[in-house]
Amino acid sequence: MSEPGTVEDPSPLRIGNASGFYGDRFAAFREMLTGGPLDVLTGDYLAELTMLILARERVKDPELGYAKGFLRQLGDCLGLAAERGVRIVVNAGGLNPEKLAQAVGELARRQGVELRVGHVTGDDLLPRAGEFTDPAGLLAANAYLGAFGIADCLRAGADLVVTGRVTDAALVVGPAIAHFGWQRTDFDPLAGAVVAGHVLECGAQATGGNYAFFTELAAHGHDLRRPGFPLAELHADGSSVITKHPGTGGAVTVGTVTAQLLYETGGPRYLGPDVTARLDTVRLEQQGPDRVRISGVRGEAPPRSLKVGLNRLGGWRNEVTFVLTGLDVDAKAGLLREQLEPVLKEDGPAEVRWTLARTDQPDAATEQQASALLQLTVRDADQAKVGRAVSNAAVELALAGYPGFHVTAPPGPGTPYGVFTSAFLPQPEVEHWAVHPDGTRHAIDPAPVTSADVPDVPGVPEVPGVPDVEAADFPSQNDAGPTRRAPLGLVAGARSGDKGGDANLGVWVRTDQAYHWLAATLTVERLKGLLPETAELTVTRHLLPNLRAVNFTVEGLLGEGVAAQARFDPQAKALGEWLRSRHLDIPEALL
Repeated sequence: MSEPGTVEDPSPLRIGNASGFYGDRFAAFREMLTGGPLDVLTGDYLAELTMLILARERVKDPELGYAKGFLRQLGDCLGLAAERGVRIVVNAGGLNPEKLAQAVGELARRQGVELRVGHVTGDDLLPRAGEFTDPAGLLAANAYLGAFGIADCLRAGADLVVTGRVTDAALVVGPAIAHFGWQRTDFDPLAGAVVAGHVLECGAQATGGNYAFFTELAAHGHDLRRPGFPLAELHADGSSVITKHPGTGGAVTVGTVTAQLLYETGGPRYLGPDVTARLDTVRLEQQGPDRVRISGVRGEAPPRSLKVGLNRLGGWRNEVTFVLTGLDVDAKAGLLREQLEPVLKEDGPAEVRWTLARTDQPDAATEQQASALLQLTVRDADQAKVGRAVSNAAVELALAGYPGFHVTAPPGPGTPYGVFTSAFLPQPEVEHWAVHPDGTRHAIDPAPVTSADVPDVPGVPEVPGVPDVEAADFPSQNDAGPTRRAPLGLVAGARSGDKGGDANLGVWVRTDQAYHWLAATLTVERLKGLLPETAELTVTRHLLPNLRAVNFTVEGLLGEGVAAQARFDPQAKALGEWLRSRHLDIPEALL
C-alpha cells in the first residue's frame, strides 16, 4: 500500500472484506489474505442485535463488550497480514474499542509481530442516557460516527484500526480518505466510496450469497457452495470495480451488486455522517467475468444530525410451538386456545400472539408433511407471567389436549428480549476521537458543511440535486400485450432486510422493458395486496431507474426490532422471497 495521503498516486486501492456479521466465516480472513493482493482488509461485526448482545456482556464484565471472535481470527493470521503489508480496519471494538485495541496489542507482542494499533472512540453515549426519551433499561447508546477518525489513525501510521460504532461503509471510506487525500467537501468521491463500502459490508451477499437468481448462477457454472468474499478496486474519483479473488466461489455480476445496493437502504438519498450518497446516480457496468464497475455516483453534504442507536431490555418473552397433525387442524387449534385461555387472560401476559402455519398436506406420505405448526408467543415485563406459568400450563395438556399433542421443544422459563430505537443529535454534540498508535488522542471535527449549509459557505460549490423520479414517469401498461398469471420472481429479483422496526424491500429487473412494467405495476397498493401483512402499515416506495429497481420501506413490520422477536421472520430476510412467490398478471413478452 502506498503511503497514505499521497494524492499523486493514481493507482487503485484494493480493499477487501472478511466479515459481514459477528459469526461470519471464521476462515475468511486467511482466505482474503492468501487469495490475492490487497492493501486493506476490513471486517464488519456490528448489527443492532449484536450491540445488545455485547451490551449484556459488558454488564456482566466491564472489560468486555467487543467481538471476541475477531481476536481468534486475528491470532490465526496476524503474522501473515504483517508480512504482506495489509492494513486491517474493523468495527469489532463494539462497545469497548479501547479494550480490544489493548488486547490486539498484547496478541501482537505474544506473537512477536510489530504492530501499530489505533482506535476510534466517542460513539458511546450511555453516560448521557438521561438525554434520551425513556432512558429506563437502556443498555447501549451509540452514535454512528463517520470515516475521518479511521483515516486519521491510518495517516498516523496505524497498521490496524479498531472502531466502535461507525457506519458500516466507513470501514472502506476511511482507508480511501487516507490513501487519496480527500477533503471533507469532496462529496462525489466520498459518495462513491460509500457505495463501494455498502456493497462490501455484507460479505458474500455481493458475490452470490442470498441471491434471488442463484439457480441461474449455478446453471452457468458458478460454484455457490462457498462464495468468495468481495473486494473493491477504488480510484481517486470515487469510482470502483467490485470483484473477488481468482478461483473463489460465487460470482460478481450486475445483479449481485444491485441486490446488495438495495439491501437495507431506502430512498435515493443514502444519509451518512460524512456525505449523502445519491443512489439514483449509481451506474453499474459488467466489465468482465466477476468485475462490475461502479461509476457516476454523486454526493451531497451530510445531514446536520448523527443517528444514535439505542438498545434496551424490553421485558421477557416465551414461545411454545405445538404440532397439529392430520385431520381437524383448525378444531385442534381452537381447542388448545380455549384450554390455555385462563392462564393467558386472567392477569396473564401483556401480549399474546397465536400464529398457525398450515404446513400440512392432505394424504401426506410422511408425518411431518401431514403436520401444521401453531406457535404461541407471549411477552411481558414480568418474567413470572411468561415463564413457568405459561410453560407449565402447556405441558399439563400433554395427556388432556388435542389428539397427537406434542411440541417442537420443551418450553422454558422465558428469555429477555431487547428493543431497538433511534435518536438523533447534532453532529457537534457528539465527540469523535482518533487514538493514534502512540496513544495521542486527536479530536475529529464534525462535518464542516451540512446539507442546509452548502449554499452559504464561501468557496464550497452547491452540489446540484438530482430530481427524484416520479411514478407519473411510468404510465399504466395498457399496451403491454397478452399477460399470463405467474410468480413475480420469474422476472424480478428481490432483497430484503431490517432497519430497526421497519423492513426494507428492494425489487429489481434486468431489462428496460421489464422496468417500465415493474415501476408502473408494483405500486404501494399492489404491494399491500400481494403481502397482506403490510396492508395496515405505512409503506413508502422509491424509484431507482439506473438500477432498474423499486425500493420499499414498510414501517413497523418488525415491531420493536429484531431483538424483540415480534415476527416469524424477525429481520425480514425472506420478505422479498415471499413477494417473488406471489402471482400476478405478467406480460408474456417478459416471460
